[in-house]
Amino acid sequence: MVGRIESESGPITFDLKNPEDISIPFGSNSGPLAWYVEHSRIEPVQSEGFIGLVKEGGSVNFKDIKFNPHGNCTHTECVGHISPNEEILWHEYLGGFHLAQLVSLKPIEKNGDLILTNEGMGHLRPGIEAIVIRTLPNHSEKQQLNYSNTNPPYIDVSLMNSLNKHGIKHLLIDLPSVDREEDGGALAAHKAFWNYPKSTKSGKTITELIYVPDNVKDGLYVMQIQFLRLNNDASPSRPLLFSIIKT
Repeated sequence: MVGRIESESGPITFDLKNPEDISIPFGSNSGPLAWYVEHSRIEPVQSEGFIGLVKEGGSVNFKDIKFNPHGNCTHTECVGHISPNEEILWHEYLGGFHLAQLVSLKPIEKNGDLILTNEGMGHLRPGIEAIVIRTLPNHSEKQQLNYSNTNPPYIDVSLMNSLNKHGIKHLLIDLPSVDREEDGGALAAHKAFWNYPKSTKSGKTITELIYVPDNVKDGLYVMQIQFLRLNNDASPSRPLLFSIIKT
């Protein structure tokens, strides 16, 4: 089964079977953590004479789920993350398939911080709409890390401006934020990406806390982001990378 999209250089055919899922599974006491939130919780509903857990005598499994999309899981956000208008993700972005480039990038040290810059980015292919950044080193422990109070790497505004000039609409990264953990509320990289508040660009998304295994090679893919139709600035999401058959 194959799919097809149009790009600046012509039609692209891609394999719809066996996409690479670059989201991180999460649940009770599992998955990454950020922003000082607790782990998500999945607990059976209990009331007089009822428990929503079959193995404890309930007729069905019937559970409440509590989570914070920004701190507990792979998530996709829109400009509503930083705007007083509280734009809703599924209003801002309707979905679809996008030509994407996966890039592995090593942060450089600057003033005690680890920063992602234009250095090492390499050549971005014309016509891509999405960029997927895998930071180096790429250890599997990223899927369970507690990033709170660790000052993780972040994106320099100059790199964000370069991505905007290249026409990037969707940015995916394996970090908890594109900005510094403690920046006094500046959110410089977020604001640069959405050109907020001067001339805000609608329809653009940032996806954080992904994980791209080492066996997935840098290069071109077709990308799709699946997410909940949740009335919120962000939603848990499942980005998929599809192998390109022909360009």
